[in-house]
Amino acid sequence: MTCTDKNCPKHGSIKTYGNTFKIKVTSTKPKDTIIGRREYLVKVPKYERSERRHSKITAHKPQCQDIKEGDTVQVTECRPISKKKHFVVTKKIGD
Repeated sequence: MTCTDKNCPKHGSIKTYGNTFKIKVTSTKPKDTIIGRREYLVKVPKYERSERRHSKITAHKPQCQDIKEGDTVQVTECRPISKKKHFVVTKKIGD
């Protein structure tokens, strides 16, 4: 299968820069888009402990990558593709 997606970091012309995250894919329902969950720790100075938080990241899924719900992927920051998409999937890490 040939990739004709202009927003593919490998075969297209989109440039990636900035932050890179590992996220777990929670939804692939929107067309050419994945929605993932990023978990991170935040230190709470008052209690001298850390708490777990999460955020949702919307990323562009290139045509050449086969990604399903539950997979772990690496996303990298890029120019805004749409109102909420500022990341693109660079590689699939695991199931």
